[in-house]
Amino acid sequence: MIFLYNILQIFLLLFCWPLIILAIPAKRKYWKSLPVRLGWGLQKTLGSLITGKKIIWIHALSVGEVTSALPLVCRIRETMDIQIVFSTTTRTGTELAEKTISPYVDRMIPYPLDLQPVVRHFINMIRPDLFILVETDFWPNMIASLANRNIPAILVNGRISQKSTTSYMRFRYFFRPLFSSFSALCMQTAKDCDSMINLGIPENRIFNLGNLKYDLPPVPTELVEQDKIIEKYSGIRIIAGSTHQGEEEILLSTFINISKIRDDISLIIAPRDATRGQDIQCLAESFGFSASCRTEGLPSPLPQLFILDTIGELAGYYHSCDIAFVGGSLVDEGGHNPIEPASAGIPVLFGPHMEDFSEIADELMAAGGAFQVPDAEKLYQLFQNLIENPDFRNKTGMAASAYIKEKQGVIEKHLELIRKFL
Repeated sequence: MIFLYNILQIFLLLFCWPLIILAIPAKRKYWKSLPVRLGWGLQKTLGSLITGKKIIWIHALSVGEVTSALPLVCRIRETMDIQIVFSTTTRTGTELAEKTISPYVDRMIPYPLDLQPVVRHFINMIRPDLFILVETDFWPNMIASLANRNIPAILVNGRISQKSTTSYMRFRYFFRPLFSSFSALCMQTAKDCDSMINLGIPENRIFNLGNLKYDLPPVPTELVEQDKIIEKYSGIRIIAGSTHQGEEEILLSTFINISKIRDDISLIIAPRDATRGQDIQCLAESFGFSASCRTEGLPSPLPQLFILDTIGELAGYYHSCDIAFVGGSLVDEGGHNPIEPASAGIPVLFGPHMEDFSEIADELMAAGGAFQVPDAEKLYQLFQNLIENPDFRNKTGMAASAYIKEKQGVIEKHLELIRKFL
């Protein structure tokens, strides 16, 4: 599999280089990071790691994975006398890691391109005793090179969406050897474990350890301070987190009707893609709402809609609001993780498309901390009920928080496994 994969890479580089050159202007931000991802300047970035002290290399692709990694990184730093090298791939992931994770790690580096010589260079320079991959970003040369060096690799917080399961089964000739090269696969749910078993991965390498986000650390004080901006809004504050294009229209049309219930209801929208802030602002104004983006500050008088177009602040804002809606669920995007708003102790709503988090969503609903709505009409009815009935709102929020507390302890299970490979 690795041989064919590398032959294909050579073929693409030899015959597709004109297209790659033409793509450079359109993808300038990606090409800017290319030299460091090829290993240029890596030695300077790594500096002098302590000889004889064990090294864990932890990789998180982007924002979601960095958020999942945070509680694990914090506990590793607190409980183990080791060195941590932390890598990211995307620009937004790097920005969030610099804000939240950098104080707990020894070095932060870019993740290498999956070219065999490049991967070998990174491994030679870092000399990790253990590699931990958070959730996703599977690259064959990296996993195979670690296995060839007898360096254990662990997948943590693993999850498999319905779409991914279909792809893995269709191309199992490619994916089975890749996943089998991991020393351990720590999955979020029993369903994720079953998907790995069905793919043909040895059961003794598969562990159902839960979701790392259940053990999220307390919201940093600086984020709580930033959230005082929202406290200027009196009354009920509704937050829609990780929304996708197509959902904001539904939320804004619903908000028109919600605004008729009381005149002290505000809406905060945090798009999954923070660069869409201006687009949502224009959309809100087309609905007749005043709107302002977080990056622009808060004007006076207060706008009806506040757009959180920043990275790494959403968790704090959940704690300053009264009702949460989880995006990617009214449109067919598989939904997003409802753990963060539930841990804030507020009612959680989401649409019909929660396929990527179906087990967590089902358990949270069974606990009485969340509701699933099929359409805009039901969304409005639930908003209305929660707004007009504070006892119902508080009871639902308490149930959401209790569910999270019941599930905590995930980090300790991971630490126990990690120690076995060091």
